[in-house]
Amino acid sequence: MKIIFVSGPSGSGKTTLSNQIIVKIKNGIVLSTDNYYKTGFISKLLSKIVDDYFDKSISFNNKLFEKDFNYILNNGASINERSYDFAKKKINNLLNKRTNIKYMIIEGIFAKEFSNTLCNQKYYFLELKINKNECMKRVVLRDMKERGKAKKQAEEDFSNSWDIYYEKFKSTKIKNNANQFNITKNTNIDKILKNYLNEF
Repeated sequence: MKIIFVSGPSGSGKTTLSNQIIVKIKNGIVLSTDNYYKTGFISKLLSKIVDDYFDKSISFNNKLFEKDFNYILNNGASINERSYDFAKKKINNLLNKRTNIKYMIIEGIFAKEFSNTLCNQKYYFLELKINKNECMKRVVLRDMKERGKAKKQAEEDFSNSWDIYYEKFKSTKIKNNANQFNITKNTNIDKILKNYLNEF
């Protein structure tokens, strides 16, 4: 199985890129780290008292994500499809059986952290490098529409999220067993798929 990580700050287009890739390749699945936030009373409490909680590793249910990741990796199949409800602070778990999976795409702000937990597993690492103002416009519109935030609050939260992402990975290096690519608006994704993933 080929593993592709898609990383980048909030609003950089990780989900969009992942969906673009998944429609071009056969037998692929996308795991979004955004669907694996912790739940329960403690998580609800921390989300209210910890600044920028959802941008920090403390909010990520790494154990559950690792369970799903390993199941797909070992079986080439998936049983569950998870979706996080920000309003209710809960994970919806849908039964969605998939078989013959040959590509797994992991996308989200925690993708880079998880990639560093892999030991000898080879993978592809795509990091989005998009203009900050462009990312902010996307996030503010999303947060106002989907999460009920006021524009000023959404802008402040984005700025904090941007700083947290780049501060967190300032000294983090991608493992030697990874093929790394910086993705910009001008990157030819089809060329990467053809030359490195042997697609098309």
